[in-house]
Amino acid sequence: MTVRSTSFRLLPDTDRAIEAAAQTIIELVKGRPDAILGLATGGTMEPLYGHLVTAHHDGLSFARVRTVNLDEYVGLSPDHPNSYHSYMAQHFFDHVDVAEQNIYIPQGEIEPAQAAHKYSALLERLGPVDLQLLGIGANGHIGFNEPGTAVDAPTRVVELLPSTIKANARFFSAGDVVPSHAVTMGTAEILSARSIVALATGAAKARALADALDGTIGPDCPASYLRLHANCTIFADKLAGAELQELGTPSAA
Repeated sequence: MTVRSTSFRLLPDTDRAIEAAAQTIIELVKGRPDAILGLATGGTMEPLYGHLVTAHHDGLSFARVRTVNLDEYVGLSPDHPNSYHSYMAQHFFDHVDVAEQNIYIPQGEIEPAQAAHKYSALLERLGPVDLQLLGIGANGHIGFNEPGTAVDAPTRVVELLPSTIKANARFFSAGDVVPSHAVTMGTAEILSARSIVALATGAAKARALADALDGTIGPDCPASYLRLHANCTIFADKLAGAELQELGTPSAA
């Protein structure tokens, strides 16, 4: 089996994989109330944020937490229903006590190169993210760092691959055009986080997860770069882990 520097947890089902990932974030915030959290979007993350909201209702405060999101679509204003500003408000920010001034997301509505430059400067000013949350795309992308991305790619404007646009179309209403470009945190910034928690669930992620963990580390599968990180944990369910060289026994929790 390919040697992996990442920690890998295979869970019996999607719910338990997401719950385990969420619990890692909860424990960090309990121990470090002023943590910087790198946040992600997408269908996989919706129930994860549900766990964080439940933890808040049970007494966990996010009042001192600072958040930085991975990306935002070019051309969408914060109040656009399909912007990641709106996504984060709907699924997380509006339900916890995070301070508005501690929320950072790229500006999709301004000139793209300027938005990327401003976000890069912001990330440098804030310093290392304490925990970066990631999903793994079906083509192996992390953030909007598509296949072909170098390991040291900076925060920048990217053109989305047709496969990514197609995958994200389900979040848009019929007739709406899915943006073709985004501002994304680069692989360089992602890998500079103190810790990384990545999630892969469902059969559609099986090939990408196998490439990430068992394939060659390189630009063909940006998620493979996670194996270079000293403190990365990947949580997956059985369906996502089905193509790994050595499946192992799922954890009980």
